[in-house]
Amino acid sequence: MTTEYPAKTCDIERLVRHPKLVDAVKAGRKTQQRRDGLYAYPGETFELDGLRFVVSKVERQPLGHMTEEDAIAEGYPSLSAYRDLILKMHAGMTWDESHLVWVHHFHPAESATTAA
Repeated sequence: MTTEYPAKTCDIERLVRHPKLVDAVKAGRKTQQRRDGLYAYPGETFELDGLRFVVSKVERQPLGHMTEEDAIAEGYPSLSAYRDLILKMHAGMTWDESHLVWVHHFHPAESATTAA
Protein backbone atom coordinates (compact mmCIF):
# COMPACT_ATOMS: atom_id res chain seq x y z
CA MET A 1 0.00 0.00 0.00
CA THR A 2 1.44 3.36 -1.03
CA THR A 3 0.46 6.54 0.76
CA GLU A 4 0.92 9.77 -1.12
CA TYR A 5 1.78 12.88 0.84
CA PRO A 6 1.74 16.51 -0.24
CA ALA A 7 4.93 18.55 -0.48
CA LYS A 8 6.53 19.30 2.87
CA THR A 9 5.81 22.73 4.32
CA CYS A 10 8.96 22.85 6.42
CA ASP A 11 12.31 21.10 6.82
CA ILE A 12 12.50 18.02 9.06
CA GLU A 13 15.20 19.70 11.16
CA ARG A 14 12.50 22.11 12.40
CA LEU A 15 10.19 19.31 13.60
CA VAL A 16 11.33 19.47 17.24
CA ARG A 17 13.02 22.74 18.23
CA HIS A 18 12.09 23.82 21.75
CA PRO A 19 14.87 22.82 24.19
CA LYS A 20 12.46 21.17 26.67
CA LEU A 21 10.91 19.11 23.87
CA VAL A 22 14.35 18.18 22.50
CA ASP A 23 15.25 16.93 25.99
CA ALA A 24 11.98 14.96 26.17
CA VAL A 25 12.73 13.27 22.81
CA LYS A 26 16.28 12.40 23.87
CA ALA A 27 14.98 10.96 27.16
CA GLY A 28 12.38 8.82 25.35
CA ARG A 29 9.40 10.72 26.79
CA LYS A 30 8.35 12.23 23.46
CA THR A 31 7.62 10.12 20.37
CA GLN A 32 5.06 12.29 18.56
CA GLN A 33 4.97 15.85 17.22
CA ARG A 34 1.88 17.57 15.88
CA ARG A 35 2.27 20.34 13.35
CA ASP A 36 -0.06 22.29 11.09
CA GLY A 37 2.25 21.47 8.20
CA LEU A 38 4.01 18.36 6.95
CA TYR A 39 7.65 18.38 8.11
CA ALA A 40 8.76 14.82 7.27
CA TYR A 41 7.90 11.64 5.41
CA PRO A 42 8.06 8.13 6.91
CA GLY A 43 11.60 6.79 6.82
CA GLU A 44 13.28 10.19 7.02
CA THR A 45 15.75 10.80 9.82
CA PHE A 46 16.64 13.82 11.91
CA GLU A 47 19.28 14.52 14.50
CA LEU A 48 19.05 16.11 17.95
CA ASP A 49 22.34 16.79 19.73
CA GLY A 50 24.07 13.97 17.88
CA LEU A 51 21.29 11.40 18.37
CA ARG A 52 19.49 10.17 15.25
CA PHE A 53 15.72 9.57 15.09
CA VAL A 54 13.54 7.97 12.41
CA VAL A 55 10.06 9.14 11.43
CA SER A 56 8.06 5.90 11.48
CA LYS A 57 4.60 7.18 10.60
CA VAL A 58 2.87 10.39 9.49
CA GLU A 59 -0.89 10.85 9.60
CA ARG A 60 -3.58 13.52 9.51
CA GLN A 61 -5.70 13.78 12.64
CA PRO A 62 -8.34 16.19 13.94
CA LEU A 63 -7.29 17.79 17.24
CA GLY A 64 -10.47 16.35 18.77
CA HIS A 65 -9.19 12.80 18.20
CA MET A 66 -6.13 13.37 20.35
CA THR A 67 -6.09 11.12 23.44
CA GLU A 68 -4.42 11.28 26.84
CA GLU A 69 -1.92 8.71 25.53
CA ASP A 70 -1.16 10.96 22.55
CA ALA A 71 -0.52 13.91 24.88
CA ILE A 72 1.88 11.77 26.90
CA ALA A 73 3.61 10.71 23.65
CA GLU A 74 3.91 14.45 22.90
CA GLY A 75 5.88 14.79 26.15
CA TYR A 76 3.13 16.29 28.32
CA PRO A 77 1.56 14.89 31.51
CA SER A 78 -2.01 15.14 30.19
CA LEU A 79 -4.18 16.27 27.30
CA SER A 80 -5.31 19.35 29.23
CA ALA A 81 -1.66 20.32 29.92
CA TYR A 82 -0.86 19.94 26.20
CA ARG A 83 -3.90 21.97 25.14
CA ASP A 84 -3.23 24.72 27.69
CA LEU A 85 0.40 25.12 26.63
CA ILE A 86 -0.40 25.09 22.90
CA LEU A 87 -3.01 27.81 23.39
CA LYS A 88 -0.56 29.85 25.47
CA MET A 89 2.22 29.49 22.87
CA HIS A 90 -0.01 30.44 19.93
CA ALA A 91 -1.73 33.69 20.88
CA GLY A 92 -5.20 33.99 19.40
CA MET A 93 -5.49 30.29 18.62
CA THR A 94 -8.64 28.46 19.65
CA TRP A 95 -8.83 24.71 20.22
CA ASP A 96 -10.90 23.61 17.22
CA GLU A 97 -11.68 19.91 17.63
CA SER A 98 -12.07 19.52 13.84
CA HIS A 99 -8.78 21.26 12.95
CA LEU A 100 -6.55 18.81 11.07
CA VAL A 101 -2.90 18.51 12.05
CA TRP A 102 -0.06 16.30 10.87
CA VAL A 103 1.06 13.78 13.49
CA HIS A 104 4.71 12.78 13.08
CA HIS A 105 5.63 9.56 14.97
CA PHE A 106 9.32 8.85 15.55
CA HIS A 107 11.77 6.72 17.52
CA PRO A 108 15.53 6.46 18.04
CA ALA A 109 17.26 5.17 14.90
CA GLU A 110 18.97 2.39 16.88
CA SER A 111 15.63 0.80 17.81
CA ALA A 112 14.91 0.28 14.10
CA THR A 113 17.84 -2.15 13.89
CA THR A 114 17.64 -3.69 17.36
CA ALA A 115 13.90 -4.42 17.13
CA ALA A 116 14.41 -7.04 14.39
